[in-house]
Amino acid sequence: MEGRNWRVIQWATGNVGSRALRTVIEHPRMDLVGLWVSSPEKVGKDAGDLCGLPPTGVKATNSLDELAALDADCVLYMRQGTDWDEICTLLASGKNVVTTRGDFHNPARMDPALRARVEEACRSGQTSIYSTGSSPGFVTEALAIPLLSLQRTHGLLTIDEYADVSSRNSPEMLFQVMGFAAPMAPFDQRRAEHLKGDFGSSLSQIADAVGLKVDEIEAVGELSPTLKDLTIAAGTVPAGTVGAMRTTITCKSGGRPVMRFRANWYVTTEIEHEWDLRESGWRITTEGDTPVKVDITFPVAEEDYAAYTPGLTAHRPVNAIPAVCAAPPGIRTTSDLPQILPIYG
Repeated sequence: MEGRNWRVIQWATGNVGSRALRTVIEHPRMDLVGLWVSSPEKVGKDAGDLCGLPPTGVKATNSLDELAALDADCVLYMRQGTDWDEICTLLASGKNVVTTRGDFHNPARMDPALRARVEEACRSGQTSIYSTGSSPGFVTEALAIPLLSLQRTHGLLTIDEYADVSSRNSPEMLFQVMGFAAPMAPFDQRRAEHLKGDFGSSLSQIADAVGLKVDEIEAVGELSPTLKDLTIAAGTVPAGTVGAMRTTITCKSGGRPVMRFRANWYVTTEIEHEWDLRESGWRITTEGDTPVKVDITFPVAEEDYAAYTPGLTAHRPVNAIPAVCAAPPGIRTTSDLPQILPIYG
């Protein structure tokens, strides 16, 4: 890898995609050669203009054919939803793909027809595809592996994710989409099933790799009311309405829970249930013959959060490009790739 540069196409410029775009432009060993955008208003604009940097000479396009024809090593695929035609066209054209889409964490759990189609595109283009990000990705795989490596007897790996959204001034997202401040009612199981797809795949990949074959993935959602009226950045949350929600994804092997992810989202810690809520971040606990507990928080000021958080998801995919480009063709996973190392110079 010494001395070479990787030619990269950025696919989409949302919150995370824009951070990835900026990171590629500023990377000492990467050259931006193409940019895909979904918005017609962005077509023709310089990539630098779309992420707050000086002009690069690379103009945005929404043409798959145009970008598939480029000479590029890798595509950072970060669009909303997975377009399987796009993915297969890019792979077959000789471009590796690193994506934040969660469809590829565990090939064994993919739809067999889609998996076969993607693997054929990889064979045709001699390319690889890899899903990663912060969560799932880093915390469910990259961090879990070294913690498990301390053990010879495994009990249960539990990952608690904490997200205090009280400072987020997004009324529609918090109240209409997520359901905070709504009257207490049964949890919408569709939300739990949505998380089950990505997190269940990610956790089961690691469980399968260490010989704990997952035969069942369970998704359960819970709500807890706030104990008092409160005002958050997005508006008012009356006492007795939804103040916190928890979704638990559990992977079982032989009927025994072996991997668990809990998403704890809340606007207040003063709730009816005793969920041991704490500041935003992660807590990872292993149970076995060498148990450990790791607490991770984000040491940034509240006013810097909006600028900080996209990097948590965007930077690991960028750092993964060299390893994925060097990997054998196919759908790659964290358990079969070498350790992802950042290149700073």
